[in-house]
Amino acid sequence: MKVVITGGAGFLGRRLAAKLLERGALTGPDGTARNIDEIVLVDLAPATGFDDARIRPVTSDIADPSVLSRVIDAETRTVFHLAAVVSAQAEADFDLGMRVNVDATRLLLDTCRTVGHRPRVVFTSSVAVYGGTLPVVVRDDTAVNPQSSYGVQKAIGELLVSDYSRKGFIDGRVLRLPTVSVRPGKPNKAASAFASGIIREPLHGEESVCPVAPDTRVWLLSPRRAIECLVQGHEVPAEALERGRAVNLPGVSVSAGEMVTALQQIAGKAVAARVRWEIDPAIERIVGSWPGAWDTARANALGFTGDKDFHSIVRAYIEDDRGRGVRA
Repeated sequence: MKVVITGGAGFLGRRLAAKLLERGALTGPDGTARNIDEIVLVDLAPATGFDDARIRPVTSDIADPSVLSRVIDAETRTVFHLAAVVSAQAEADFDLGMRVNVDATRLLLDTCRTVGHRPRVVFTSSVAVYGGTLPVVVRDDTAVNPQSSYGVQKAIGELLVSDYSRKGFIDGRVLRLPTVSVRPGKPNKAASAFASGIIREPLHGEESVCPVAPDTRVWLLSPRRAIECLVQGHEVPAEALERGRAVNLPGVSVSAGEMVTALQQIAGKAVAARVRWEIDPAIERIVGSWPGAWDTARANALGFTGDKDFHSIVRAYIEDDRGRGVRA
């Protein structure tokens, strides 16, 4: 089996590739397990850190038709489409967001259609597809009403995946990811980057600025659970998705203030004191349009699992990154 991961050099892409190498197999179109022979990691940056003959990095632009036609072929049975221009960047650069988040997604789906054997496509969407006046708890079937360019672009991708699946061109599944926290490394341009920064930087002895009010709620999932959910999203039988291809993944609903309180309880007052509040109206508007709590009964029934609480998310980050400058 050949697997393609777009955004394969990114944080989630690399972790997903490592998990697939560890598993060694995925469910094929006939419902039986098939060995993974090759994992193609497509990204603008080179995917490094692998010493396994099954990994093939491809450093290219997925919005280039010739690139996708080279990597998605008759041997490709699975595509994890993770590549995206993130929220604040998509808002600031409309053309770039449309090119990567919409045009490249359509191009990828058309390439899968052309190969003719209905490959399985896992598309990562976002809480940003929701917005406006929302119920207290959002369900899978709550109407999408995005309030940002990124949210609109992800909603378009969801509809495309659903329609290409309805037409029998692909076997698609849409996973609406909560904000993934705590991410290692440097902050990115996502509006939700603070959800990692107000934990990560203080644990590394650095100050962090939180751009939203303490009572702003976010829906979070740890990197560990996010990767497990991506794999589970692939393994769910197509017939279980007849009610709809989009699934809201389990997460933890927590406010920014509660996050800092948890950090203090785990790492102490001195660490938590490194968080400084400085409201950025543009970021707060984007994040404030997202739902803070979801009904995940359907996801749970499909075998997806979230984190127990935010304390466990922080502890998982400390365990995974101890030795990389974490001072807790």
